[in-house]
Amino acid sequence: MSAKVHLHLHVSDLTKSREFYRTFFGADPVKEKTGYVKFLPTWGPVNLALSEGGSAGEGTVNHLGIQVETTAEVMAQLSRIKAAGLPVQEEMGVDCCHANQDKFWVQDPDGVEWEVYHLNYDLEDEAPA
Repeated sequence: MSAKVHLHLHVSDLTKSREFYRTFFGADPVKEKTGYVKFLPTWGPVNLALSEGGSAGEGTVNHLGIQVETTAEVMAQLSRIKAAGLPVQEEMGVDCCHANQDKFWVQDPDGVEWEVYHLNYDLEDEAPA
């Protein structure tokens, strides 16, 4: 098994959040218990647990993201997520966080933003020819 980042979010509506993350990750949860859901998406190194209670968007989380290997992978996930009906914000070739990136954003039912992105190049480096 490859390494995964573990995130545990408290959500205000577990049913809505379960459906959002099922659609966003393109996979069913790997574990469901009363008040708890866990996802291990195959395309991102994330172990995400959700528990009932509170709103993660009101805490100190700014946003969460999944960095993928290529812009083609960004586009593949973008196409899949758009086809599934989630609203997205696309940002291709943008300068953000001291780097040029191709990315898109989605927002979970509690307002937690997720970005799926490919880092094209660091701005401190020369842009590719």
